Amino acid sequence: MRQKRAKTYRKLMSLYCMSFGFREPYQVLVDSEICKLATESKIDLSKQLSTVLQGATKPMITQCCIHELYLQGKSQQPAVDLAKGFERRKCNHREAIPGDDCLASVVGDTNKHRYVVATQLQPLRAKLRLVPGVPIIHINRSVMILEPPSEETIRVKQQKEQQALHPAAAELAKLPQQPSNPPRKKKGPKGPNPLSVKKKVTGPTSMRSTPSSPGGLSIGVKRKREENNQQPTATCKRKRRRKHGGGPTSTVVTTT
Repeated sequence: MRQKRAKTYRKLMSLYCMSFGFREPYQVLVDSEICKLATESKIDLSKQLSTVLQGATKPMITQCCIHELYLQGKSQQPAVDLAKGFERRKCNHREAIPGDDCLASVVGDTNKHRYVVATQLQPLRAKLRLVPGVPIIHINRSVMILEPPSEETIRVKQQKEQQALHPAAAELAKLPQQPSNPPRKKKGPKGPNPLSVKKKVTGPTSMRSTPSSPGGLSIGVKRKREENNQQPTATCKRKRRRKHGGGPTSTVVTTT
């Protein structure tokens, strides 16, 4: 099987598993016609069913379908032997009826047992497309094909998705009930914006006393430098400076 077709079949089976509760091993109902075609084309029916459905399968056949093969004589003995190897599904029909009617009655209106139907009968396939959640398989030119979901299947799938979005009736009963006519608030003049209202002053600012520093000045007032215009009382010192050379020394008086 090609990779693209295998990917498509995997998506289809995940749709049936998520929306309709299918699980492995898949129960596959086969009819007499597909057994005859499998023996004529030398197809391993069980292996091909597992390949198409992308999982383990359990082929099943009803007594009415086997009875059809018996009526066709010894020429269909290989198909009878193939059908005997499948699990027998009880159809509860006391007298044998046509195979397509038997399979339609086993599937029912809702397919509650989650059957996959493998058939070559065109009227039966058209009838099963009206039942939601029924995967249909047929053989075309020795190639087994899984049909895309029918319109009824897609409609039920979308309906279940919508129901999953809303709460169930039991959950709605637990929720507190709100009054049908809640009281309306009366419209009136609105108050001022609290951010634009000026804050109230707790006390007069003139009564506040500013703390003073230890030097007698109030906080925040710079201290002025004291101008000392008095001259220093220290006397000027005389310094002697000796000139280099052999001449007589002279004293220079400098004042500071």
